[in-house]
Amino acid sequence: MGSNVGGMNLKLLIDQKNNRVLFAEAGKEFVDFIFHILALPVGTITQLINAKDMVGSIGNLHSSILNLNDTYMRSRLKLKLLEPEAPGCGSQNLLSLPPVTASTSRTTKKFYRCTCPRYSICYDYAAEIKGTSCPQCGNSMAAAVTLVQARATPPVQEVSGYVKDDVTYMVLDDLTVKPMSTISSISLLTKFNIQDLGILEEREINVRVNEAMKLLKASLQSKRVLTDAFLGNKGDVKVN
Repeated sequence: MGSNVGGMNLKLLIDQKNNRVLFAEAGKEFVDFIFHILALPVGTITQLINAKDMVGSIGNLHSSILNLNDTYMRSRLKLKLLEPEAPGCGSQNLLSLPPVTASTSRTTKKFYRCTCPRYSICYDYAAEIKGTSCPQCGNSMAAAVTLVQARATPPVQEVSGYVKDDVTYMVLDDLTVKPMSTISSISLLTKFNIQDLGILEEREINVRVNEAMKLLKASLQSKRVLTDAFLGNKGDVKVN
């Protein structure tokens, strides 16, 4: 599968006679992406798709919040509703908002001990503020000491995404996902009563942001998600 920059490659099996996608042959990236739709806050979805394109009344809620000024709404909470933070996970970032970059710099904490050499018991004390009076002898605690950190354990390698790699998946038109196999492919052709293999077409597509938006909208409206998103049966989706 391709990288996020180049999109995600997907192989569709299309029933040309009925103009529908029977299933898609997909790798980890695409399956992670569609599973991640479940993790998206509703507020994020309304940001990604125009409110007027949404089925039901969620879009009206979004528009109402947008139109209510600070006289009626607390501005900080209004922003939280309109721009919620969406968890990111690998390729599904095609639907994620730009991450907020946080500063990772740390200030090293310093400690100080007593400067008096006569009483070793003074060394039992340490202060965070340079010049603090030693509780034992009253001298200035100004000698910097080094904090020895415990040996760090090797970081556990972070696993990206929801499904395991090196597996090919079958994604049905209604987004049912199962491992790809010859038996499941044959069973599906039987289920749809495909007797003439000549009506089938294999088509490779590249899923980028625009296609991702179409897929998201179709997943909220249809049981023929792949067909509506990739064969254009429902028209284009406007991206905010």
